[in-house]
Amino acid sequence: MQAPATPFFRTDLFVPRYRPLQSGAWRLSVTATCLSPGYWSGPTLAVGMAALARDGASWMSTTPLEVESQETGIRAASGHVLIFGLGLGWAAAATACRPAVERVTVVEADSDLLALHRELDVFGQLPEPARSKLSVVEGDAYRYEPDDAVDLLMPDIWLPLISDGRVDEVRRMQANVRARSVYFWGQELEIARHAIAAGRALAADDIAATAAEFGLPLAGLDSPDYPQRLGAAARRWIRGRWLPGSPQPW
Repeated sequence: MQAPATPFFRTDLFVPRYRPLQSGAWRLSVTATCLSPGYWSGPTLAVGMAALARDGASWMSTTPLEVESQETGIRAASGHVLIFGLGLGWAAAATACRPAVERVTVVEADSDLLALHRELDVFGQLPEPARSKLSVVEGDAYRYEPDDAVDLLMPDIWLPLISDGRVDEVRRMQANVRARSVYFWGQELEIARHAIAAGRALAADDIAATAAEFGLPLAGLDSPDYPQRLGAAARRWIRGRWLPGSPQPW
């Protein structure tokens, strides 16, 4: 019997085209085809995958993992969206394409990455209505205070998918921003780690109780399939990085 062919990764979110480029310690490369697992889905083939590395360490890519790990926040976006961390710029571009989004402000601290994007001009690929929503400013995610009310804060400034203290770091950002809702990178894994440590399962009520303890108005929790996606991401990516004293749920 012939094994089933691996499917290609597909998303209806906007993903720009990229070209190899370098600026300071940052290097952008493009791979024709790559087999990659998703954040919550199985392995698929990604075509034209872009990867952004700094001093040889991968910071961001357009793999299924990266796309799916931002998808919930992008789909929940409306009004004024504040994004901390420019990365490849695809999340900001995809957010600007959402009809409910009126304005996207991106805050990036690294001048070499900002220079790379000035040459790359990812946002130039967008249709004018989406492009006109975007602005990029140089600033520190832990100090930045917006000049207008923010409907969704989306921080993505971390190199690893899981890092201790992330919830506290997001609280520091939110204290300055006071956004109506927040979606941070790796949110599902942090909810899972804290829920299991508190003796909870990963059902909708357990997720809501854990999020309430974060003291953050987390976005996406009301998605019908959120518990299933959160559980799938946790099983795949936590890999022993549970909080100290937590039982091993799988």
